[in-house]
Amino acid sequence: MSLTDTQLERYARHILLPEIGGAGQAKIQNAKVLVIGAGGLGTPVIQYLAAAGVGTIGIVDDDIVDLSNLQRQVIHATPRIGLSKVASAKAAIKQINPEVAVVEHQERLLQHNAQGLIANYDIISDGCDNFATRFLVMDTCHLEKKTLVSGAIQRFDGQLSVFKAYKNKEDSYPCYRCLFPKAPPPKAIPTCAEVGVLGALCGIIGSLQAGEILKEITGYGDSLAGSLIIYDGLRTDFRKIKVKPDPKCSLCSAKATIKDLSAHLI
Repeated sequence: MSLTDTQLERYARHILLPEIGGAGQAKIQNAKVLVIGAGGLGTPVIQYLAAAGVGTIGIVDDDIVDLSNLQRQVIHATPRIGLSKVASAKAAIKQINPEVAVVEHQERLLQHNAQGLIANYDIISDGCDNFATRFLVMDTCHLEKKTLVSGAIQRFDGQLSVFKAYKNKEDSYPCYRCLFPKAPPPKAIPTCAEVGVLGALCGIIGSLQAGEILKEITGYGDSLAGSLIIYDGLRTDFRKIKVKPDPKCSLCSAKATIKDLSAHLI
């Protein structure tokens, strides 16, 4: 697709980058990204994807904007308290970049709708705040052959990785279950609502998520798949560790059976 004069001006700083250029910007504009959760991590992801010109952004969230959200969920604003988060996010996107198509999914991602939602997008961004949803997203992305960019935060700490074990490259791409085979028992891990979170941490990890999504869309740089970023906000310390696939993983290993895969979505 050719870029209009307005688009050439809007995305000029991307186009100047030889790793992106006009061809890469066209890929960005053709991309469809589903953001799961318009909360602390989802909102910076949405903002930077919209500014970058991602053609279609889907947003999944069934919550409404609350005063306690505004300390970290920077896409929302005081006048929109009481509005659904997907509607609030859409209003902000249209102010950032009216060319972006926004698809509102004002619902919770659950087993009955996960495949239908995820199948319609190229890349999935997960910033949910509970393990049940996190595992459902990972399992569904693997079965639907969708790349997942996953972030997690709590207190002053953050994590980030990319999962695409469905297109394993020399057995170097693990899935989420290679790291965490089973979800922890309910309430075993406290939530941010229980222990707190530094608002700016959401921007740090969410911005990194947006950067990895753009890398996956355009193909520039090295994919984060096979590695895990761990950020310690108290010490301003980043660590990048290699993660290997689990040869016995019930989801992505060669030993996984059709019965094993089906069980993940029952």
